[in-house]
Amino acid sequence: MRLVTLALGLLFLTLAPARAEPSPTDRTSFQQIIAAQMSAFRVDDGVAAFGFASPGLQAKFGSAATFMEMVKEGYAPVYRPRAVEFRAVVDHNGQPEQQVFVIGPDGRGYIAHYMMERQPDGSWRISGCYLEPAQDESV
Repeated sequence: MRLVTLALGLLFLTLAPARAEPSPTDRTSFQQIIAAQMSAFRVDDGVAAFGFASPGLQAKFGSAATFMEMVKEGYAPVYRPRAVEFRAVVDHNGQPEQQVFVIGPDGRGYIAHYMMERQPDGSWRISGCYLEPAQDESV
């Protein structure tokens, strides 16, 4: 009986989806991608900024112009941040989420939660972002 239980346990482990911890190289990639997208926002280069979005996110918005309008209207803290500080990478429904503290143009602090998605070629892209006000962090 003990052998059967052990065998079933091993079978379950092999069937469970793997959630690999992002490597230090992956974490560096997340930061480089997000920083590069913010740099593209800074100079209003919508094509470059849109290029860092995952294929699913690109399909959702359809064009760089539509994407940029959404960012300008709803994401001013990442569109025109006064300051940026990379924080923890956490698991978000099995995908890595890079947390970024930003100070928006309004002087208030926010945590930008960037969901990262590995592409078939092994590269990473941004698959989503949401903002939340940071607790007691502003200038």
